[in-house]
Amino acid sequence: MTTFTAEPVSWSAIQKIAFRFFFIFFLLYIFFNPNGVLPFSDTLFNYYIEPFHKLIPWLAKHVLRMAKPITIFTSGSGDTTYDYLIILFMTTLSAIAALIWSLTGRGTKNYNKLFYWLTVIIRYYVAITMIGYGSFKVIKLQFPSPSLGRLVEPLGNMSPMGLAWTYFGYSTGFNYFTGFAEIICGVLLFFRKTTLLGAIFGLAVIGNIMVVNYCFDVPVKLLSTFLVVMCLFILIRDNRRLINFFFKNKEALPSNISPHRFKTRWKNITLTSIKYLLVAYVVLGDFISAVQSGEQYGDTAKKPPLYGLYNVETFVRNKDTLPPLTTDTSRWNKLIISFPGNAAVKLMNDSMKYYSFKPDTVKHKVVVNTYADTLHKYTFTYVLQKPDIMILNGRWKQDSLQVRLRRFDEKKFLLLNRGFHWINEYPLNR
Repeated sequence: MTTFTAEPVSWSAIQKIAFRFFFIFFLLYIFFNPNGVLPFSDTLFNYYIEPFHKLIPWLAKHVLRMAKPITIFTSGSGDTTYDYLIILFMTTLSAIAALIWSLTGRGTKNYNKLFYWLTVIIRYYVAITMIGYGSFKVIKLQFPSPSLGRLVEPLGNMSPMGLAWTYFGYSTGFNYFTGFAEIICGVLLFFRKTTLLGAIFGLAVIGNIMVVNYCFDVPVKLLSTFLVVMCLFILIRDNRRLINFFFKNKEALPSNISPHRFKTRWKNITLTSIKYLLVAYVVLGDFISAVQSGEQYGDTAKKPPLYGLYNVETFVRNKDTLPPLTTDTSRWNKLIISFPGNAAVKLMNDSMKYYSFKPDTVKHKVVVNTYADTLHKYTFTYVLQKPDIMILNGRWKQDSLQVRLRRFDEKKFLLLNRGFHWINEYPLNR
């Protein structure tokens, strides 16, 4: 007969207080940070989060006496001031609630059943999050290949996050490796028998993500940190077994992974059915969503009209041909068309200007405007004299412009043509 690690009948006072705090904290964290995979969850979130967009700024101003008002909520960053204040709010609320719970629940010997269900919620939350991120890496959406603009941008002008994105985006194989690692982590966490392996695997995978976020100033530090904390929470149940196995060279008894079941059979069947439907929905839904997104704006998406990196050969403004002086802050050096509806102009001093750029391939015209001023639009005509020569004519503000451009073959970049080599007689490190 196999002997299993028994669940403790009585918890210590510290264990009970800690559990009460983390039980409330983790549920609040998921409440404020849903991963949006369930149907209508984003709509529901947008509805119930609105009162907190008023409460948190009010607390920041009147309780914390912060000098600057909180005006930024949901953005591309997950580490806004608002996000940190939400963590402070959650921590304070959890501590107060845990104190009240401790005073009213002193007769409770253990929270084995609550601990089990909290662990289920946490591992499903981590699993759903990891499968979502992993799918977008496998389809190469989170880290796209370096754009034409990125290829001509000086390394010193890149942000740390931009450098990391370029590094990860260069290699399709590395995206597969990290993406499938995250998906495997998520799938393992969905099942009781592989939960321990999934949490250990997740600690390594998510821990690496967290380190990248901290070291390259990626604004997802809070989420990655709490995903690591959640993996550690899942492992806490087996901490003695892990210590005995890895550090003390002692026997580690099998963990008791028997589920907490309902007494009614139909409830257990329903719960199991919902579980497998959820797993299938998450895995297939995320993958299908990633494939569809990839066809729209991923590496395999259709290139926009006039796509390419163009070097400016001649630049005529008001019939005056401007020489290519590096001190000129208005003359174009390159025109970069990478994404639909957008273009970038690299000036002679290496600064970049970004514009709305909408070509009409039938009339051979382009409508251009700055993002700061969408009212004033300027029309250019273009002529393709050769496959690699384009002439632009038009007016920009008060000036007439005629620009002759020659397309550069981006495959000539060493970063793109170097490829993979099993044998290197000498290292090519440039």
